[in-house]
Amino acid sequence: MRIYYSLEDFTPVENLVVTIGTFDGVHIGHRKLINRIREVASEFGGETLILTFFPHPRMVLYPAEHGVELLNTSREKIQLLDEAGVDHLIIHPFDKEFSELTSEDFVKKILVKKLKVQKLVIGYDHRFGKQREGSFDDLKKMAPKSGFEVEEIPEQDVNDIAVSSTQVRNALKKGDIDIANAFLGRPYSLTGTVIHGNKIGRTIGFPTANLQIPETYKLIPAEGVYVVEVELMNELHHGLLSIGRRPTLESNGNLSVEVYIIDFDREIYGSEITLRLLRHVREDRKFNSLDELTKQINSDMIFALNYLAENKE
Repeated sequence: MRIYYSLEDFTPVENLVVTIGTFDGVHIGHRKLINRIREVASEFGGETLILTFFPHPRMVLYPAEHGVELLNTSREKIQLLDEAGVDHLIIHPFDKEFSELTSEDFVKKILVKKLKVQKLVIGYDHRFGKQREGSFDDLKKMAPKSGFEVEEIPEQDVNDIAVSSTQVRNALKKGDIDIANAFLGRPYSLTGTVIHGNKIGRTIGFPTANLQIPETYKLIPAEGVYVVEVELMNELHHGLLSIGRRPTLESNGNLSVEVYIIDFDREIYGSEITLRLLRHVREDRKFNSLDELTKQINSDMIFALNYLAENKE
């Protein structure tokens, strides 16, 4: 996959099949859309392109109150779209000037002039142009005059619930990993750098790796304990992830993301680590003592080991 960080960097190719969107999560609905543009490109003897934007439009339009929590960092999104078989990816900088483009100018200046699109395939709820004024009906009117075809993918359901990035976010915020992972088609992941913590875990037999996630917009799931797969130094392990504010310990109240890696005792400070959330174990809560906390962690470990044994590939 070729990656471009501006529309200006892209040189048009023949028979280009395009789709547009944030593609946050690259969930199963997104992948249906991607599969469709690949099918169409194959029919046309052309290539596929996804046009997306960063920062997220709400970050630019409502900087003080956007509250954006994204399922993917830019790097994660690039990797997922590459794995999905996209030929070209444009991550165009979204700014206020770009947000002022009318829907008609977007079609003329971006789709036709910059991309020379042959066919545009969009999701059922796609809106575009200034204040999201443009719709599929508008595209159907403008496309024939502009020399390209347009197709809309209908709403896709999983268990009668619309698959959307919002549904995934809501599930994660409730700790419902089963639903979130089903919508994503893979385990939700967190990637960060291992930093020094208070090292209290060592004193009770469960040393943890504390994770610093640099992207402040990355959504952190509900506070609680999770069974996770751990990717570290090209190795795969398993562990228990704790997301919370350490209510049993003296704490400043800040959220911590820390993982106990099963059967692992190497120093990994400064290393990058990826956690894939497999199963929610329990909610975070305060214990009356370290002994009580230790007993609970031992119980969590039994749960995790049983789960991993039952779901061993």
